[in-house]
Amino acid sequence: MAHDHNVNPNAPLEYQSEVGRLNITGFWTFLGAEIALFSTLFASYFALQSRVGDGPTSTEMFEAGLVMIMTMLLLTSSFTCGIAIHEMRANNVKGVIIWMIITLILGAGFIGYELYEFVHYVHEGVTLSTSAHWSIFFILLGTHGLHVSIGIGWIILLLIQLARRGLTPKTASKVFISSLYWHFLDVVWIFIFTCVYLMGMVS
Repeated sequence: MAHDHNVNPNAPLEYQSEVGRLNITGFWTFLGAEIALFSTLFASYFALQSRVGDGPTSTEMFEAGLVMIMTMLLLTSSFTCGIAIHEMRANNVKGVIIWMIITLILGAGFIGYELYEFVHYVHEGVTLSTSAHWSIFFILLGTHGLHVSIGIGWIILLLIQLARRGLTPKTASKVFISSLYWHFLDVVWIFIFTCVYLMGMVS
């Protein structure tokens, strides 16, 4: 612990404890594994995207308006998450909580629209068993959606802890790590939006 007392007080709060710094470094390693996971799913999607069998194609099923709503919700949530970190750097607990709650609302909206999309496809007769294309589509987007849902639950627990304990090097590092996770999911969605939806609409 003596080492922590020698930390530069001008450094961001999340880096002012050795545990916090190690956790952040470790989380970057975890994100490397997540990148490998999604890279594998994207590679599988590209390999199977043309195998629609007797089922409908992406062009027939994708709805640009719905996709744009989901995209705007998630990208806006990344912006509000960034504002929350800015408030944390200003040592404003209330600001962190407010902007993170807004982030959660936007994230929940995204999940709601994604579930609506899945249910709509099922009602149209498009399921995991329709074709190889739709199987990997549901697996890729379902995996991303599951990650977003986990992120929502995680951030809710962090906000409860933050409300009870305030901003400390320990809580700050946890909030910062959750923001890294959230931004990562937004980056993954940009690839989904481009490689799955946009390419699917014009193919």
